[in-house]
Amino acid sequence: MRVLLLCCALMMIAIPVGAREIAGVDVAETLQSDGGTALHLNGAGIRKKLFFDIYIGQLYMEHPSNTTEGILGAAGQKRMIMHFLYKKVEKEKLTAGWDEGFEGNSTADELPLLQERITQFNSLFVDVKKNDVVVLDFSPTTGTRVVIAGEEKGIIEGKDFNDALLKIWLGKKPVASGLKKDLLNYKK
Repeated sequence: MRVLLLCCALMMIAIPVGAREIAGVDVAETLQSDGGTALHLNGAGIRKKLFFDIYIGQLYMEHPSNTTEGILGAAGQKRMIMHFLYKKVEKEKLTAGWDEGFEGNSTADELPLLQERITQFNSLFVDVKKNDVVVLDFSPTTGTRVVIAGEEKGIIEGKDFNDALLKIWLGKKPVASGLKKDLLNYKK
């Protein structure tokens, strides 16, 4: 009996506390921003297209919420992580997806104000391969920093841009309704 209890105790120590696994990828419950601010997992899930798993989307926030309005209205830092599962996604497909997402979730008044920054954002992308990670890190003081496979590509200014970007996953026409539900899965 003692051996069984000891084995159970050792197994509990070996399991990372505050982490979960999705498609073989560890998803942390809390991350630290570059400035040391704690960012909490709002939700995570898999972006699927047809029969293929494309990426794991993870949304982290300083002040999590389980509604789109709460997320867009929240002060503080936000981080969207895309951990790619598919063998290769070409730049052209990524940017076409971004364009479709911005157009489908932004108003006719918003799009002209965003267009120059959307073009700048699209220019930062490259082909991504399996296990590449795209980090879209928003800070209210600087904007949305884009990091692809560990390399900082640039920063897009404006909270309005980050709100439009997050609506690609959380808006009225999300990239995938199942992923939207997963990203809004914050439990207090």
